Amino acid sequence: MKTLFTNRKRDIVLALLLTICIICFAVIITVFFKQLYYFDIDYLNIAQNTGLSKEVIKNNYDILIQYQSIFYQGTLALPDFVMSTTGRIHFEEVKRVFEVIQIMFVITGIISGVMIYQNVKQKEYRFLQLTALFAVGIPTILGFFVALDFDKAFVIFHNIVFRNNYWIFDYTTDPVITILPESFFMHCFMMIIVIVIVISLTMYWIYRRKRKMILQTQVQ
Repeated sequence: MKTLFTNRKRDIVLALLLTICIICFAVIITVFFKQLYYFDIDYLNIAQNTGLSKEVIKNNYDILIQYQSIFYQGTLALPDFVMSTTGRIHFEEVKRVFEVIQIMFVITGIISGVMIYQNVKQKEYRFLQLTALFAVGIPTILGFFVALDFDKAFVIFHNIVFRNNYWIFDYTTDPVITILPESFFMHCFMMIIVIVIVISLTMYWIYRRKRKMILQTQVQ
């Protein structure tokens, strides 16, 4: 009984770590998946709305995304946009947030990897079911509230993550905001949700398959 209780606690801990890892992975993939923004340049008419060429927009966006990498330690310099002091501070804060996410992904990934290896050796796969439930549950709840009012959710998110109002850009002092419409961030959120759900469903499918194989072995 004690061993069973210990294994269940271990499965819960592993499932939580994996859930964090999966969410961080989804965020990282979405942030660095430039093709989503390239698609939105046309879909959201960013070039027409700003009067800038597609090449200029893509070049500045590429620099902005490269800046978010944990491996980039220089200053942000956008060749076609001026930045206010508060705007620059906000981008620095965003970079720190993404760096934390990247570090969390590595740490939870390594710990989860070790624990998964031990579980697989013991043919214990319950953590897959728990992870699928946790990982699907969180984005489903968030997605529900975001679907009700994305604008409000967008504001609440920034108020939670940031301790100032520097994220409220003035296009006259920080014109870069004109190439980053709110609809693009909504598409990013949707992509994160889809990635998490796909991974969760895949893990649940693996769990069901492994469970079926174990039951068949026991019958034989």
